[in-house]
Amino acid sequence: MNAPFVGVLNAGSSSIKFAVRGVGADRPLQLRGQVEGIGVAPRLVLRDAGGSVLREQQWDAAGFDHTDATREIIALVNARLGKGALAAVGHRVVHGGTHHAAPRRIDAQLLAELKTLIPLAPLHQPHNLAPIQVILENAPDLPQVACFDTAFHATQPMLARRYALPRSFHDEGVMRYGFHGLSYEYVSHRLREIAPHLAAGRVVIAHLGNGASLCAIRDGKSAATTMGFTAVEGLVMGTRCGSIDPGVLLYLMDEHRMNPRDIESLIYKQSGLLGVSGISPDMRTLRDSREPAAAEAIALFVYRVQREIGSMAAALGGLDGLVFTAGIGENDAAIRSEIIAGCGWLGLEVDAGRNTAGKSGRISSNDSTGEVWVVPTDEESMIVDHTIEQLQLRAA
Repeated sequence: MNAPFVGVLNAGSSSIKFAVRGVGADRPLQLRGQVEGIGVAPRLVLRDAGGSVLREQQWDAAGFDHTDATREIIALVNARLGKGALAAVGHRVVHGGTHHAAPRRIDAQLLAELKTLIPLAPLHQPHNLAPIQVILENAPDLPQVACFDTAFHATQPMLARRYALPRSFHDEGVMRYGFHGLSYEYVSHRLREIAPHLAAGRVVIAHLGNGASLCAIRDGKSAATTMGFTAVEGLVMGTRCGSIDPGVLLYLMDEHRMNPRDIESLIYKQSGLLGVSGISPDMRTLRDSREPAAAEAIALFVYRVQREIGSMAAALGGLDGLVFTAGIGENDAAIRSEIIAGCGWLGLEVDAGRNTAGKSGRISSNDSTGEVWVVPTDEESMIVDHTIEQLQLRAA
């Protein structure tokens, strides 16, 4: 198939991020943008490859949803690059369930299957699937590929995925799936290029952003991860509480008369750094604050990461290296230093100069027995690669 460009759509609850890249070997970026504020105050920003703003647009909130946003994006890309310039569109889809452990070309049947997984990811899956539906209806000849965030973790042993619940629940899909898989896959591939000796060993990757998780990786394959049935389990996050005793939720239901939707809002949107600090879910804002609660939120974030690194190292039977990635992991040298300060028992030590020098590369000291790296993630690039491979695209 000959065509010059591949589109990438990453739809969230109130936004759709998009990009257009070339099919050539270096996957050159052509356009990038997002529609944000969907349902509140929709606003589009389109940028060129250099980051310059090409267009800004706003709409009335009433009635403007993900369907409208997708149509606007496709029309805008066609207007800029020419109708038919897109060879395909790749999508980030959070949940692939138990049957989809690799990227898949999308058709009506696959879309119907993915809709049945909405109960497993009700806050993410419907928004991921909305643009797919729009394109199937309005441009049925435009190939689409689904890239699943859960797929990378399908290599985990079943013991790492099972909950100690009656088997009937496991059989209907109540198990640990893990997320951030496209990020972990990309960073693992980069490690093969920049540190092949480490990539072949036992590594923990720390994807630390507004959503945060760890993944234990052995020889490039997922062995364990902190997120489980949903993306709320595990570490403290921007607005998500992370792992919590289920008894707390029962208490809140009994004593505070909270219903399931109240609980959902609490653990996904009101907790984490925001809930503990009472100030913000943004680590940068908390760093700038002098409020004791802000310092406590940061300390809790660090402590939980340190504790779970130990859990991931145990799953691997040892540790050869730790890799930081995502927004906080790539940009916050202080957080990296604080986390590693609690990992001396694993032989990890940071070189202060290397740690503050940049956003990528090795930051461990010469005396560290395990390596510490910063590797920027690029889920978008991973989606483009998968789309090109699935459809066997080639440059025009």
